[in-house]
Amino acid sequence: MPADADFKATPPPTDFSCAGAGADVVAPAGDPATAGPMMLSASPTLPQSASVMDLLDKPEVWAAFLEHKRDLGHLLRRDERELIAFIDASAWQPVTDAIAADMPFPIPERRLINKLHGSKRTVYSFPDAEQQVLKLLAWLLYRFDDRQPDGCYSFRHGKSAHRALRDLLRVPDLQHRWCYKLDVSDYFNSIPERQLLEDLREVLHDDVPLYRFLTELLTADVCMADGRRVFGSRGVMAGCPLSPFLANIYLAPMDDAFVTRGIPYARYSDDIIMFCDSPEQLSEAVDLVTEILDERGLSVNEDKVIFADPGETWEFLGFAVTGDVVDLSRVTKLKLKGKIRRKARALHRWMVRKNATATRAMRAMIRVFNRKFYQVDDSGHELTWARWFFPMLTTDRSLKEIDHYLQQELRSVASGCHRDGNFKVSYDELKELGFRSLVHEYWRYRHAPAEYQSTKV
Repeated sequence: MPADADFKATPPPTDFSCAGAGADVVAPAGDPATAGPMMLSASPTLPQSASVMDLLDKPEVWAAFLEHKRDLGHLLRRDERELIAFIDASAWQPVTDAIAADMPFPIPERRLINKLHGSKRTVYSFPDAEQQVLKLLAWLLYRFDDRQPDGCYSFRHGKSAHRALRDLLRVPDLQHRWCYKLDVSDYFNSIPERQLLEDLREVLHDDVPLYRFLTELLTADVCMADGRRVFGSRGVMAGCPLSPFLANIYLAPMDDAFVTRGIPYARYSDDIIMFCDSPEQLSEAVDLVTEILDERGLSVNEDKVIFADPGETWEFLGFAVTGDVVDLSRVTKLKLKGKIRRKARALHRWMVRKNATATRAMRAMIRVFNRKFYQVDDSGHELTWARWFFPMLTTDRSLKEIDHYLQQELRSVASGCHRDGNFKVSYDELKELGFRSLVHEYWRYRHAPAEYQSTKV
């Protein structure tokens, strides 16, 4: 799945009447039934002129936010317990009191995290309580969703990575067009804050308190790194819950430029793809991208630019498309294989260190990937790998490749080697340990999608 992606973005309601995190209330008429003890109920509509900042200390808003997170299916049990405890303790109160008193927001911590092929990514995080408040605020920012550009699919109500791909695949004769895919170099952390604030002034013209808070947050220009203060531009701070919304807004001129020209186009955060009628139009599009990014103080990540001639495979948001065939992208497979390989090596070391049986170690690895691929909680809402990829795939080719790789690595857990002749554990024995083939599960889904999506597997 794309980083920080919302599988089904759900905007906050404009009416609240929940008594708290544990309140038992009734869903409003016409609202889809939701699992769990707490559901939203109808109440007087929140005045649209009110600032979203006024909602940050409302228990009923926090209760609605918790239910949203449950419905979305991205909330791990541990995170759900922590959020419930946070709400029950009204732990937001010191943060919202400090905001109301115009006190400086805490300094974020800057750190590096590993990416594919050993590269690093800079991310920022605030203290836990402040981070939770920013997550609520990010949800409330869906109020301004209709002010975002049409070509942008990231972190929006009714938009998603799936929707972007489906919209592109509906374009007539797409396979006969020239494809240009790019992403923006270090996008989130490179956005010029002052220029962004000029854009936000127009977008948030009717919410002055929110604009003032964002101004103070974005212009602080200080962070903690390795225990010391570091001064300098931070952009919109990748890792900050508000950064996706801010990143959406900042490249609106790019979206508008291509949508108004009628060029098939989609952007998911900093991933951009477009399809041109001719090599001449493609050349013009490349020049226009460079011009807009230069005006915005940004640049193309040249290492990730991909051109595809008509009929060639193009990749976007984890998928590879050749004609009307949709498969897993090369990067998706590399990432998944990397996780499988690292887990196999870790479990082999654990097996040797603990003098555990090979059967026990292989069964543990199978449980890990069954949970990743398929397992949902009792609500049936949890977003799994299969539920993300299966609906878009039209072939099982890459799934066969992943199945084969996982079986090899399972055998390496037992033997500690990766030779081609390493087949001491049969396929039937792996099945007895709980191994489930992605190919088999995919065709189960294809046969009965609705039943598969609603079944705890």
